[in-house]
Amino acid sequence: MIIKKCEFVTSAAKLGQYPESDLPEVSFVGRSNVGKSSLINSMLNRKKLVKISSKPGKTRLINFFMVNEEFMLVDLPGYGFAAVSQSEKQKWGTMIEDYLTTREVLKSVVLLVDIRHKPTGDDKLMYDFLKFYRGKVIIVATKLDKISKNSLKKNMDLIRNTLNIDKNDIFLPYSSETHQGREELWEIINQSFM
Repeated sequence: MIIKKCEFVTSAAKLGQYPESDLPEVSFVGRSNVGKSSLINSMLNRKKLVKISSKPGKTRLINFFMVNEEFMLVDLPGYGFAAVSQSEKQKWGTMIEDYLTTREVLKSVVLLVDIRHKPTGDDKLMYDFLKFYRGKVIIVATKLDKISKNSLKKNMDLIRNTLNIDKNDIFLPYSSETHQGREELWEIINQSFM
């Protein structure tokens, strides 16, 4: 996909703050340190559109980015071990759930997992949640450049088996550093808009 224009639109904490738009949306969800911001920047071929932090849990709101004035990419807060209070984590959980279950223009959700590690209980919960509400799930294993080629199949199988990925789901590895997987992911997203 050729990215001619992309811009930050708004941040939202609840339904009334979402942008009023009938543009299709694709959202990205995953653990706090899974590389969501890096992946979105990689997909948009921008270095700093989405802020990247060395501290997990910096994304605290739902962030909307318009691409080519045709659709929105939506960056959801990370879940998991971010160093925030239990009440803050609960607030994020409600925020994510409300968005995923009520946003009518949402066409697809990309669940990010770290290719280097076995998915956590939170990853499994999110996968099951998406399976229940959305049917088909797109799972992307990030940080592909951080493992050896020899480890790829073993790591992908571990993720597939831990999440119990359905054969109808889409599952692919991705590197934000080398952009490996970018064209395939854009193709999958474009098909979801049809």
